[in-house]
Amino acid sequence: MDIAIAGAGMGGLAAATALRQSGHTVIVFDQFDAPAPVGSGLVVQPVGMEVLDRLGALPAAMAWGNRIHRMFGHEVLSGRPVLDVAYDAPGDPRFGLAIHRAALFQALHEAALAAGVQIEPGHRVTGRAGTELLFDDGHEGPFDLIVDATGSGSPLSPMRARPLGYGALWATVDWPEGTDLPRNELRQAYRRADRMLGVLPVGRIPGQSGFRSSIFWSLPAGAYDDWRDGGLEAWRAEAVTHWPAFAPFIDQITDPDQMTMARYAHGTLRRPFEDGMIYIGDAAHRASPQLGQGANMALLDACALARALEAARGDVALAAQWYAQARRWHVRGYQLMSRLFTPQYQGDSRWLPVLRDRALYPLSTVRPVQRILTRLVCGDLLPPLGSLQR
Repeated sequence: MDIAIAGAGMGGLAAATALRQSGHTVIVFDQFDAPAPVGSGLVVQPVGMEVLDRLGALPAAMAWGNRIHRMFGHEVLSGRPVLDVAYDAPGDPRFGLAIHRAALFQALHEAALAAGVQIEPGHRVTGRAGTELLFDDGHEGPFDLIVDATGSGSPLSPMRARPLGYGALWATVDWPEGTDLPRNELRQAYRRADRMLGVLPVGRIPGQSGFRSSIFWSLPAGAYDDWRDGGLEAWRAEAVTHWPAFAPFIDQITDPDQMTMARYAHGTLRRPFEDGMIYIGDAAHRASPQLGQGANMALLDACALARALEAARGDVALAAQWYAQARRWHVRGYQLMSRLFTPQYQGDSRWLPVLRDRALYPLSTVRPVQRILTRLVCGDLLPPLGSLQR
């Protein structure tokens, strides 16, 4: 089949590689003159690493990234732990791969080129006409299938997502010498739910030297201008008051432009396909990053799409239905859990953090619940690929 993929992000490159490995002719169109990643650090969970392994991208990703064995957070006013999830639960030793988007992009880009994927930069998709893709300066096609992997700003997806009240400021800084924070844990600090600070050790970044970390600061979605107007000194003073261990990380921020504002939304396409078109990643479903599943969802979509096309033996309409069925309950389940968890850690509620600290955290320390939380974070509490796994 002749397949066009709009967008050279994580999901687009993963889908292109998987489809090319299945024997299809694949062209990826991307708006940038040279395909490049956008964003900061993330965690590839065990289910996502399985996809990277199938694509041949895991060794490179492992070489750039950093193993994470635990997610730990404390409440700054009381000092009590409010989040403690280990990947390597008894009898099930696993880990997450913390990695910068630039490093994951490079690993996937190299795998796509090695598979024979054709990548066409400088093509900003504006729409489609039947089996053709439309661009600012022309069109390409016809194609047997178009895959929309253009993300949350998709010009092709009909999704109407609901913006969330809180987003986050992100930056990538050097891992400071002398810090007591461990390199194999995601660490977070909370003041109730209206302040959240975090440090994610992401390893190395292509073209840069040294071990790096991503830092983040929770912020109401409409408060970015107020944050800039308040000045860096006041912000640093507040952050260090909340969490002194944050100081050597935040001291590296000398210009507000070093921090990038990320805004989030919840939304799902009831039917992630149309005639001749399939949506994957943020073009098909969006959620807050609280469970750390964004990149993994896109990788799983790519894997499910390739498997569905192979199983349907060239019947695009049937493959689209099988793809949707394979991902439906995993996506919906994790989006539901994201809706439940997010207000406890990012929001203005006063009673939800109390419930989190006094009831839900103690419950999470009970061994059966610990195992459930481990599988939730690892991404396989629900079957990631549905019936396609059998």
